[in-house]
Amino acid sequence: MTAAVQEAPAPAPSPGRAGGRVRNPWTGFLARRLAGLAGVLVTLVVVTFLMVQLIPGDPARALAGTDATGAQVARFRHELGLDRSLPARFGSYVSGLLHGDLGTSFQTREPVADVISGRLPFTAELAFLAILLVLAVAVPLGMGVAVATRGGRRRRLDAAFTFLTGLVGATPEYVLGTLLVLVFAISLHLLPAAGASSLSALVLPVVAVALPSTCVLARIVRREAAVVLNQDYMRTARGRRLPPLALYARHALPNLLTSTLTMGGLMLTAMLGGTIIVESVFAWPGLGGRVVQAIINRDYPVIQGTVLVLGILAALLNLLIDVLLGLLDPRTLTARSTS
Repeated sequence: MTAAVQEAPAPAPSPGRAGGRVRNPWTGFLARRLAGLAGVLVTLVVVTFLMVQLIPGDPARALAGTDATGAQVARFRHELGLDRSLPARFGSYVSGLLHGDLGTSFQTREPVADVISGRLPFTAELAFLAILLVLAVAVPLGMGVAVATRGGRRRRLDAAFTFLTGLVGATPEYVLGTLLVLVFAISLHLLPAAGASSLSALVLPVVAVALPSTCVLARIVRREAAVVLNQDYMRTARGRRLPPLALYARHALPNLLTSTLTMGGLMLTAMLGGTIIVESVFAWPGLGGRVVQAIINRDYPVIQGTVLVLGILAALLNLLIDVLLGLLDPRTLTARSTS
């Protein structure tokens, strides 16, 4: 009589394997992010179309003038396609986008793509320099205050830092821009107040855009650094009497990069909008002045195209930040997407 031979149960698949194949965490990560990006793009298309419908006034009347007759206004409405139904206009809008056509300006009859491409580099230059300034100042400032006030030391410095960063961080960019012009351009005559004729003209608008975000990010870095400095591995590193540069740059800073990059990406997105406003203060030849003019004149295609392009850029920047975070901290690849 032979004993029955039981078949050994198959080993459970190890983490990272599915169906005998190694599952690359980047596959699911990129799939989630790209699906989220597609959802953002669809939402942007719908929102940019409906947004201009809420602007009060009639663009046909604005083009025809206040003295125009009803027949003249009706002719303008027909030429602009405003006499068509809302679904028909939305269909034409989407069809144009699919063919790379952002429409034509009601006011100047220029292609909106040409209007944006001529001014977007100035706006992008302002936003890019501002985020570099934010990162260059906020990270060492926040970490320096955290180191100086570690263990409850220098309470006055901590209080002053909290008060000043809170005050400046809550001040709108256009208010800061106006104050900077009054002090450095009008009173001290150190920097130009407007225009883009020289590199020095970049200083005031970049500082105006960067200051609030610098203060907000510095507060975040200070809080995160305070937590990191109290970790056991930092105590061990201090016990080894490492030089300050090695102690803070090699051991503390890498643990701050995830939160810093996350907030930096969100702030860069907000800076694109803040830059639009600041440009009007400094007469910077970016998208800001053109958008303000388009809103006043109810130039729907220019408003739609600008908001859509800036929204797409913001979504792509967020995707880039997510990829950088995945490279720096692979644990974020398997975290559930919250975007």
